[in-house]
Amino acid sequence: MADTKVFLLDGGSLVLDGFHIWWNKGPGGEVRFPVYSVLVDHPKGKFLIDTGYDYDHVQKALSFEKPQQTEQQTIPGALKLIGLEPKDIDLVFNSHFHFDHVGGNKFFPDTKKICHKDELSQAADCQPFEVLGYSDVAFSTEVAEARGMSDQLTMGQTAANTKYELIEGDVELAPGVTLVYTPGHTVGHYSLLVEFDNRRPLLLTLDAAYTRKNYDNDINAGFHIDPVAGVNSMRRLKQIEKEKNAEVLFSHDPESFKDYKTGVNFYG
Repeated sequence: MADTKVFLLDGGSLVLDGFHIWWNKGPGGEVRFPVYSVLVDHPKGKFLIDTGYDYDHVQKALSFEKPQQTEQQTIPGALKLIGLEPKDIDLVFNSHFHFDHVGGNKFFPDTKKICHKDELSQAADCQPFEVLGYSDVAFSTEVAEARGMSDQLTMGQTAANTKYELIEGDVELAPGVTLVYTPGHTVGHYSLLVEFDNRRPLLLTLDAAYTRKNYDNDINAGFHIDPVAGVNSMRRLKQIEKEKNAEVLFSHDPESFKDYKTGVNFYG
């Protein structure tokens, strides 16, 4: 907790129709929203939560999301801004395996990786309505082979360097850094709670709630596996917010993101 810093690594932006952001609520129409990863620089290590999207993959598989990403918004570029390289990261944690959260995993071939115990198998055998979400499978040799998509793997990539340590339930990564199990968006989705000595905790919903509007009104995003679980997860996060007096950050909120600390600026 002492000396913990949280960096939001700006990963560019994408576009979705409002009805996909606010499922069955809208309003419709194009909304350009941010994508970011989270670096927790803790006395026990440097933990990277999610790795954003791969621009070339999105252009190929989901061009309707109109990706905008500069070199500084790739994971190597964003880390370089704060004086780091991929080799400096001690652990990569994927909150889930949708394409906009795993695109930079390829830059960490030898880094320890963890995920929920059911998320890998779901990505390998997803529901028909999840196919676009799980469209980038380069994060896992096992998943790519199961899906018949080994062409996505980087040359020389092996099962050894895409191996994951599997977890379940809430998990403390380090003192004051807790992975909060929030299923619904996917079967193995996690949010993140970071506590500090000298400021309010941060509660990062990640994709349990794209925006403040989702969160305040219990609105799922259009991409989800279980809407009832999703609503329950949002309600659980609101209880944690109340108990901890936490500051809540949302994953894809274009309005809130304007006021977030990014780049060399950090929370801590």
